[in-house]
Amino acid sequence: MPKLKTRKAAAKRFRATGSGKKILRRKAFKNHLLNHKTSEQKRRRLSNLALVDERDEKEVRLMLPYL
Repeated sequence: MPKLKTRKAAAKRFRATGSGKKILRRKAFKNHLLNHKTSEQKRRRLSNLALVDERDEKEVRLMLPYL
C-alpha cells in the first residue's frame, strides 16, 4: 500500500490530545481587529485550545493520516 500524504495546512492547525483519541484546535477571532474585544475575551476565552467537534473529526483525520 502506498504512503499517504499529509495535508500540511491541516498539520499546522491541529494536533492530537495525549491519548490520541481527540483532536485539538485553536479558537478563531484572535488574529486581528482586537481593539474592540475585551481583555478577558482575548485572554480567557480565545487563548484556550478547543476540541474539534465530533462531526468534523472524520474530515480532519482524513487530512492527517499519521496523526
